[in-house]
Amino acid sequence: MRTKGKFILCTIDEFDDWLESAGVSRSISLIQNHHTWSPSYAHFTGDNHFGLLSGMEDFHIRERGFDMIAQNLTTFPDGRVAVCRPLDRIPAGIKGANQAGICIEHLANFDVGGDAMRAEHRTTIVGVNAILCRHFGLTPDTGSIVYHHWYDLNSAKRTNGTGNTKSCPGTNFFGGNTVEAAATGFVPLVQQYLAAGPAPQTTKSPGTPTAVVAVDSLNVRNGAGMSYNILKQVLRGVAVQVYERRDGWCRIAPDRQEWVCGRYLQ
Repeated sequence: MRTKGKFILCTIDEFDDWLESAGVSRSISLIQNHHTWSPSYAHFTGDNHFGLLSGMEDFHIRERGFDMIAQNLTTFPDGRVAVCRPLDRIPAGIKGANQAGICIEHLANFDVGGDAMRAEHRTTIVGVNAILCRHFGLTPDTGSIVYHHWYDLNSAKRTNGTGNTKSCPGTNFFGGNTVEAAATGFVPLVQQYLAAGPAPQTTKSPGTPTAVVAVDSLNVRNGAGMSYNILKQVLRGVAVQVYERRDGWCRIAPDRQEWVCGRYLQ
């Protein structure tokens, strides 16, 4: 595992271990799949992961007006995966599907006639989707694993590919970018990856109430009170699950002491 600034570069196994200890507080129900289109395989030299990430972040800040890189994760042709934007930060990925989503950019042009997906990249793309499903207690299907192409750019509604859409994650992404192609060519691979791995460890409990952060930045503390240490912050609009309430405070992690003041939740 290598780091540079906020970026963390991992193998797929290192990412699996990292995620188990990451302490994500945001409620996740969607895994977004994108391709960068540019940069593509032609821009990857084998050791310029951080340079490409910095370039994408510079573009997102300069041209899109974001405060940091848009995607939570980036996969690379050599099978590496990078954590880019904190998973507790809502991504700028698919308009209409960001609040409960994790955005994955696959560094490639996967449109027909573009890059031929490398075997190691293929394994990591499938693996990252599977690991996220396992960690967040999601059933791999076309409701939880989504493509940018399925959302209209104007209305921000899911149209399954009709209307004003991008081709993202590519017209040749695991056989195509349609819902049907995902259901037959991609989701079964994610299911197979999970079946071959360890038993699922669900971090969500059915029926657990969900609340939304109603202030710009909300401190997460290691106990129910102002005297406890601040662990991190969660930002406005982030959805969290409430596992316990105590004296006006809410525990937002199932197996960790992570508490926020309940008055700032809706």
